[in-house]
Amino acid sequence: MKKEKILIADDSEMNRSILEDMLSDSYDIIEAEDGAQAVSILRTSVSELSLMLLDIVMPKMDGFEVLEAMNRNGWIGDVPVIIISAETSSSHVERAYELGATDFIARPFDAIIVQRRVVNTILLYAKQKRLISLVEDQVYEKERQGDLMIDILSHVMEFRNGESGLHILHVRNLTDLLLSCLARKTDRYNLTMADISMISTASALHDIGKMAIDEKILNKPGKLTDEEFEIMKTHSAIGANMISDLPVHQQEQLVKTAYEICRWHHERYDGRGYPDGLKGDDIPISAQVVSLADVYDALTSERVYKPPFSHEEAIDMIVAGKCGVFNPLLLECLTENVDRFRDALADDPLEEAKRKKIRNISEEALRNEGGGVSKRTLRLLDRERVRNNFYASMTESIQFEYGINPPMITFSVWGAKKLGVDEIIMNPDKDPRLQKILGEGSWDRLAQGALSTSYDHPEMRLDFPLRIEGEVRWCRLVTRSLWSVDAEPRFEGVMGIVQDIHDTHLKMQELEKKAARDQLTGLLNRTSARQQIELKMLDHRDGTFALAIIDIDDFKKANDVYGHMFGDEVLKFVAKNLRDSIRQTDVSGRYGGEEFLMFLEYKTDIEKTVDRIRRSICGTYDNYKVSVTIGVALSNKVGCNYEKLLHAADAALYYGKRNGKAQFNFYDDSMKDLLASDEF
Repeated sequence: MKKEKILIADDSEMNRSILEDMLSDSYDIIEAEDGAQAVSILRTSVSELSLMLLDIVMPKMDGFEVLEAMNRNGWIGDVPVIIISAETSSSHVERAYELGATDFIARPFDAIIVQRRVVNTILLYAKQKRLISLVEDQVYEKERQGDLMIDILSHVMEFRNGESGLHILHVRNLTDLLLSCLARKTDRYNLTMADISMISTASALHDIGKMAIDEKILNKPGKLTDEEFEIMKTHSAIGANMISDLPVHQQEQLVKTAYEICRWHHERYDGRGYPDGLKGDDIPISAQVVSLADVYDALTSERVYKPPFSHEEAIDMIVAGKCGVFNPLLLECLTENVDRFRDALADDPLEEAKRKKIRNISEEALRNEGGGVSKRTLRLLDRERVRNNFYASMTESIQFEYGINPPMITFSVWGAKKLGVDEIIMNPDKDPRLQKILGEGSWDRLAQGALSTSYDHPEMRLDFPLRIEGEVRWCRLVTRSLWSVDAEPRFEGVMGIVQDIHDTHLKMQELEKKAARDQLTGLLNRTSARQQIELKMLDHRDGTFALAIIDIDDFKKANDVYGHMFGDEVLKFVAKNLRDSIRQTDVSGRYGGEEFLMFLEYKTDIEKTVDRIRRSICGTYDNYKVSVTIGVALSNKVGCNYEKLLHAADAALYYGKRNGKAQFNFYDDSMKDLLASDEF
């Protein structure tokens, strides 16, 4: 496997040798004994280098001069720099960071710190380059598709009127040039590279309203009459209406910008344009720029009503105000770029220039999304990471951080060693080692849990099995979700701790099992039975089920005649028969005293099922005859509410007890009055 290359620039051979010993097992090392030699190596090999370790105090060129040269030549964005120096004063460190250094390592060197910071810096830059490349490819593809649509639109307009089909392409290129110049000249309009690209694309629609103008007027070879000119002027409002009538995408900035351009690209800076007579910067800058680009191309192009003017004539006419008054700043951009204006009328911009522009947009987008981090912040983050790893090893907990863009999980050093995985895992949801450690379905469960958090309630606790050092252990996950601070916060990942609670979990499980059971009969107690039944009801909301209350007939007699210990044995007898009479998917429990609960799912013959269960429960215990009465409520009669079902089953039970006992009864509407009676 090819090693990454690191340039060590230090006038001390001893320092270079020590650093080479620390890093040569993992990297190819190139040495420079002064700043001038370092710049010479950068000039010929910048694309091959993954990192530079740079001393500050060197002959010929010091470290600051090397950084300045890297900035002038644009190398600082391609090769990260870690400063290595005994000069640790804040002024030296601040200046190095201001010039683009990524990190700082003080002498004497600590091998672990050097290796870790080298790894972190290379990973950080590799991640940044991958992100920029991905965004660049996506932007380029969208730009390419946009160009295709512009070409199609150009040909449509060419068929429709006498203008050249290149007019739309020319206006787009001129708009781009003017906006780029304006952004360099002033921050008055807050133009980003993305804004410039969007406005240039939207400019393609500036004359879309001409589609509705009569061809006789549109292609008239001579001068238009006053009436015809008034009709022609309506194309700006018509085009704006076409945009505003779109049934979708009205909130998209591109659509809003296209509306501005369509409606106001014939307004003039002195307020003498149309259709609304806007003045000065009341005219959106997008419309101002397209207006100037449109006029320039109209002057220099052949039309059915005129021959083309020369480039010089067109510039003179515009500056002299013969085509209306324009923004003085835009006129400065025009006169400062007269040669570039002529070149911008090429059919299509050069591919490399377009790629460069897209790369700038991509980098700008990533900076706006938080991709750019100050050098001081990186240094503090690295210090925080070292501190966290120290605490993780002391507390013997697995600490981790998970980010979604790109999907990456970072474990503490101790945690990675405990799990037997790398400290950094890309695409963890697809990593087979991590899947084996987590077990089937655990990752999805963790992901769903994290996504169920919110900006206001970011914490989550979850117990789950984890394979640690080959043994499956119960662990507790405690996480805090990370959210952006945007107006609408976005989920960005989680940080958390995994604690081994295996022994505690087993003890808790055992206690929970005991707490959920009635100590005498072994059936679920009233609370646990209700919980189980309600869960079943949720799982079978569309199915048919029954809730029943079972009462032992004349149980008071068993206690009074034979004693309470005998009564307890009768309760156990009934409980065992009940448990043996139902399926594992059904639920049974002790409601209290001599009453029991039963939940049954059924499809048909519910009466036969209940009668069979009643007869199975009944019998003789130690010469004592045991019988029961059962009240049943059906979900298709009463509904899926536990309290209502229980109340209805109780009414059916009472109805049976009052009418002979040793029977079962289903609740029906005839028992409504019984539910409300004082007896009940």
